[in-house]
Amino acid sequence: MIAPTLMLLASLAAVSPQSAVDWRGQHAGMSRDTDGGFTLRGPFGERAIPPPAWSARTASPLFDGLFALAQDDLRQDSVEAIRDAAFDHGQAIACHCFETGAKWHYVWTRDVSYAIDLGLWRYDRARAVNSLAFKLSGVRGKDAAQGSYPMQDTGSGGSWPISTDRVVWFLAARHLLDDTAFAGTVWPALIDTLAQDREYAFDERMGLYRGETSFLDWREQSYPSWTRDDVVFIAQSFALSTNVLHYTALRLAERLARQRGDARAADYGAQAQALQAAINARFWRGESGLYASYLGGDGLAVEAYDLLGLSLAITSGVADAGRARASLAHYPAWPAGSPVIWPERADEPIYHNRAIWPFVSAYALRAARAVDDPALIAFQIQSLMRGAALAGSNMENYELVTQATHVEDGQRSGPVVDSPRQLWSVAAYLDMVGEGVFGLSDDGRIEPKLPVSLVPMLFGKHVQIALQLPDRRIVLQRPRQLHGNLLIADIVRRDGTTVTVALKAIEVPALAPRTAAPLYAPSTPPAPTATRIGDGWSVRTEDGRSILYVDGARLGAVGAAWTLPASHAYRCLRLTRRDNDGIESLPSAATCIGDEARIGGTWPRQWTAPATGDFRAALDYSNDNGPINTGITAAVRRLAIRCGENPERRFPIVMPHSVGERESTIVRFRATAGASCTFALQPGFNMSDLANFAHYTGGAGGSGGPLDAAVVGALRIAPLPGGDAP
Repeated sequence: MIAPTLMLLASLAAVSPQSAVDWRGQHAGMSRDTDGGFTLRGPFGERAIPPPAWSARTASPLFDGLFALAQDDLRQDSVEAIRDAAFDHGQAIACHCFETGAKWHYVWTRDVSYAIDLGLWRYDRARAVNSLAFKLSGVRGKDAAQGSYPMQDTGSGGSWPISTDRVVWFLAARHLLDDTAFAGTVWPALIDTLAQDREYAFDERMGLYRGETSFLDWREQSYPSWTRDDVVFIAQSFALSTNVLHYTALRLAERLARQRGDARAADYGAQAQALQAAINARFWRGESGLYASYLGGDGLAVEAYDLLGLSLAITSGVADAGRARASLAHYPAWPAGSPVIWPERADEPIYHNRAIWPFVSAYALRAARAVDDPALIAFQIQSLMRGAALAGSNMENYELVTQATHVEDGQRSGPVVDSPRQLWSVAAYLDMVGEGVFGLSDDGRIEPKLPVSLVPMLFGKHVQIALQLPDRRIVLQRPRQLHGNLLIADIVRRDGTTVTVALKAIEVPALAPRTAAPLYAPSTPPAPTATRIGDGWSVRTEDGRSILYVDGARLGAVGAAWTLPASHAYRCLRLTRRDNDGIESLPSAATCIGDEARIGGTWPRQWTAPATGDFRAALDYSNDNGPINTGITAAVRRLAIRCGENPERRFPIVMPHSVGERESTIVRFRATAGASCTFALQPGFNMSDLANFAHYTGGAGGSGGPLDAAVVGALRIAPLPGGDAP
């Protein structure tokens, strides 16, 4: 356990020197140059920073110079051509766009979308529009159903619908709707994407969208290590962040539909309201005071949390005020900053694991502002400043405890990759200045929420600080009295292009940052062994700290042995392990028991229901069209089921890239005893169907044409313990 309580509280109470930062024996200092630029000197060496287009004038050369540094990083990320080894054979592609960073010379959907949402739409609207337009695609093939969709980039198991956070594109696009031509592309893409995700990713029984956590896409960093070679669990699971992104997309659709007088507005609003309720019902863990990062496909609430999902739940309004404050109070804060995931993995290198990501810290800053918490506002501002100052650039990520860009720890060393001028980190710093300090909101209103603890650094002996924008100047005036812990707007005056805000100090309840939390989760146990004994099943483990889950529900107390009654029903068992700190491990792989029929032969296939009830269906398959960690050729089908005289129902079924034969995602259906059921496989959709992926040369399904293929074996059908199938 780390116990840095006193150190962190001192960090929160004190402010960095106005021109320098000292941290763990390292020093960085900023000086103003006579030409309006700055010079930063630190562990990295020396960096000359040219005069910025947008300028901050405070008492702190460090704060002002780092704002100029972020703009210089953005200038270098503003390009006329992009390239990636997996597209067009690495050749340059003309694009007046933002590239992703010094090590990433391409436009990726989630990176650029989060960066634009964090304010880059203010700095270069043309590049913001072009970057988003580059990630929007129609469908290739005259026989394919046409539509317009944001591209889910190459990823886990062959991309969408294993990963489904492409809807983050709309989080960015909403800021650029005053561009008439661009807005004309957003509305059809929004309705097409929501309809497609509703068909292929939405689970009616859970009321949630399936798919991987947004941005946390290095599977074994945040999912159980056994998903390294099997991502079907991820394809079947539900992520907090991705569901909140779908909620924001539905609310945008509701708003745009109302503006157009479109009758679908009510439907989108109802879907958003139902999704909000499902998120709060399914993800909230009252015992920990946090939203779970993801759930198993059976609803198992995994003891894993992530700061991006939590922050988005707060800033989107999905979380009510009580849960918003509780979440921020219970999520850990180390001296250097907030981790992007918690608990950490003791067996994995540093990347998402054991790391601070500035763009996530910026969303956490927005969340802290949403609940008016001065301690966490100051904490995130200081973390963002310290990281950029000591590294000499807005880096991709930092090690959690040291905030270093590399820590030697044997096979766990890292961060494994750490790019300078990472686009969303650049956006994070710019947003921290514009919104986090000066209160510049998306709609142009000025709503500062400035911690009194930062007044000595920002104001010094000055009575005001200012932010000069291309079209206006924002001036914040310090109050005479600082009786309180948060400065907010008192009087707002406008004089031409100058907005002057007289601040006043108020006292608000401050959250106590959680500074003493266990760092690591226990290791994940192996899959349970179930032995048939008489009419029942015996499950045993040598670890007396184990917890058994049956179909996502906990069975009994922590222990080492359990007995399950006999049943024809198909049940899947998983184990977790709990340590002395009360932290639970990630779940094991499943061991499934019960009756199951396997049906082969040509399609359509026939089966007769042995009893009335709920059943599960899945396919044995293999998909070797790409590696587990990338590609665009997840195999997607619709399983059409007709039982007796009942209408046919169609269910999406996903077969990700695999190592050998696997079981697909499952579907649930209901049948009555003696009913003859017919099963047919119908074509689906994957990312290789998008026209823009014709540029993909890094694997199957790209320049060679769309590919949605798998070797399909037996159809597996088994009775479920109960409950209504959708």
